[in-house]
Amino acid sequence: MISETTLDPEEWDEVGFAFHQAVDQCMNNMKSVRNRPVWQPVAKESVLRQNVPVPTGERSLYELNSFFNESILPFSNGNTHPRFFGWVHGSGNIAGVMGEMLAAFMNSNAGGRDHAAVYIERQVLNWCKNIFNFPFESSGIITTGTSMGTLIALKVARNTHAGGDIQKLGLAGMPSRLVGYTSSEAHCSAAKAFELLGLGHDALRRIPVDSEYRMDIEALKHRISEDRMNGLCPIAVIASAGTVNTGAIDDLKRIADICHNQDIWMHVDGAFGGLAILAPEFHGRLTAISLADSIAFDFHKWMHVPYDAGCVLIKNEAEHRKAFSSRGVYLAGLDCGLAGGEPWFCEYGPELSRGFRALKVWFTMQAYGMDRFAELITQNCNQARYLGELVKSNSGLQLLAEVTLNIVCFRYYDRGVPEIELDQLNIRIVTELQLSGIAAPSTTTIKGHTAIRVSITNHRTMTEDLDLLVEEICRLGNQMRGK
Repeated sequence: MISETTLDPEEWDEVGFAFHQAVDQCMNNMKSVRNRPVWQPVAKESVLRQNVPVPTGERSLYELNSFFNESILPFSNGNTHPRFFGWVHGSGNIAGVMGEMLAAFMNSNAGGRDHAAVYIERQVLNWCKNIFNFPFESSGIITTGTSMGTLIALKVARNTHAGGDIQKLGLAGMPSRLVGYTSSEAHCSAAKAFELLGLGHDALRRIPVDSEYRMDIEALKHRISEDRMNGLCPIAVIASAGTVNTGAIDDLKRIADICHNQDIWMHVDGAFGGLAILAPEFHGRLTAISLADSIAFDFHKWMHVPYDAGCVLIKNEAEHRKAFSSRGVYLAGLDCGLAGGEPWFCEYGPELSRGFRALKVWFTMQAYGMDRFAELITQNCNQARYLGELVKSNSGLQLLAEVTLNIVCFRYYDRGVPEIELDQLNIRIVTELQLSGIAAPSTTTIKGHTAIRVSITNHRTMTEDLDLLVEEICRLGNQMRGK
């Protein structure tokens, strides 16, 4: 006889108790998040840093829960904490956690076929089309994040405007070298996408910005004209709806007009700032997203869906599908049965195997409603202005860029200290804030100066957290200066 086994437990009730224990651990952790350090490093002696043998025997879920609670859970990157201000990280939400857990139970492959996961994803995508006023006939796909969304969109742009059958002949078979454009403040994912698409990052022209850190429109028009005169083929302009350094929003309407007149693809990087369209204050500045050929944005930032969850929308469904559709006979669809559900999502991106990311997004959007997110986005932007005013009113601090959205860039400042020392001093201040667990801002460079960069993309942040941040920056700066 064949000896058979399974991974299912013999005692389901016992496993259920272990799950309840794990959920209770995490709920208690989240409820008490304000009382803990924002971040703490994994200890050098931690087993996580060790080269441990491959496990061969079994361990109970209770034992694994205990290890997780003591050695993993306390050492996250800290973005659930109200004083996490680094980079642009969403802070998570309970409804999304439930969606993530339930999706794991279902264990669906959302690459295609006819089952609930694909219909939930289509529903979420249709809601997003409505938010950005994209046509119902547009296509889209939920991704790991905006970086993947940008890569997908730019592949469609490349194939559409290459001037030949690039899928068959490759870049070497195209009549001209392909180039694209973005601002000098744009996210590095655009350059990475150009590299992955075989174009090279030199083919992505970095256009200068104006005094508000927006793409210089006249410089863009000049560079496009210059490239055409030199026999090059412009394929795409990547506009920013919220730059990563300062939150600047490019003039989307004028860029759309240029792209339309020049027959160039317009892509919008709306990683976090795109969703500010929900807030009445910013709606007018972002409505021109509807004129773009594509937009990529993240649910895991300003919608606080648990990592990872992004999205790309593309107006031309036929070109989108053509760029990725490659199904073997073993993936043939049928009119009915499990092999139905056309079109399959694997025809709109590089992955055949795809997790059920849409469920945690669906849970989040259903649980809170978009009006709630509009309120929270407005709240964060008001908090950023509040912090900007705190900085301006403090003689020991210097604001390095006007606050336009939710990002505040400033530095500890002492007129008598050389610039190179000020740069190092501000780096030390940020590092100490992180190591002490007080707060977790990041650093960047603004006009050649090292800046303390505070991104307020957190539904748990209160003005008292910003007061404490300023107080601690001044205290640390003065202490390091021996004042």
